[in-house]
Amino acid sequence: ILLTVVIKLLLWPFVSTQIKTATQMQKITPLMSALKEKHKGDKAKLNEAMMKLYKEHGVNPAAGCLPLLIQMPIIISLYNVLNSTVSVTSIAGINKINSILYFDFLHLNHIWDATLFSLKLGASPQSLLNASPVVILVPVVTGVLQFILSKMMMPEVPVKNAKDDFQSAFQAQSLFIFPVMIGFYSFILPIGLSLYWNTFSLFGILQQYLLVGPGGAKPWFDKIKKAK
Repeated sequence: ILLTVVIKLLLWPFVSTQIKTATQMQKITPLMSALKEKHKGDKAKLNEAMMKLYKEHGVNPAAGCLPLLIQMPIIISLYNVLNSTVSVTSIAGINKINSILYFDFLHLNHIWDATLFSLKLGASPQSLLNASPVVILVPVVTGVLQFILSKMMMPEVPVKNAKDDFQSAFQAQSLFIFPVMIGFYSFILPIGLSLYWNTFSLFGILQQYLLVGPGGAKPWFDKIKKAK
């Protein structure tokens, strides 16, 4: 959890740029649709008009890719650590880890307890399901948090004729597909990855709310406020 918090704080400026870019792209979607209709069949003029539109509104479509690219090596590294290192249960294994650590203060003098609330961080919910059915809550919570974040990333007011726009249609489908996919992977991969992803999603929800508000999830937030 602490590792995730540090990573999220380091990525905060990049993700903030991504969120602002996505919001600006949503705002100019009607203008983009109009340009596509105007220059239908002429890709050269359409690309030129699009670049001009991006420049006028200060939008850089490529800015949204950087946080994802930075995250991938982190996720892959965590997966390898959870599979090969966290599961170490012998003194020989500990000594091997100590031999490749640069700093003495990081050296381990005993086998660690790689569990959280009795859940083995190196094991998957799938492998623990028979012994502890409650572990199914891990992928469920992961999928729900991702669904909330995805909903917040959608525009507060639906864009007219959005169904005819590929980007809007893709975003609408991703609202359901991506959380289900993340929930499935959190079921078959180590729980430690879900812990990382859930902490990341909570930070994402907070960051999204602070920068641009609840977005497409505004009705949900309004109901919560009324309930209070």
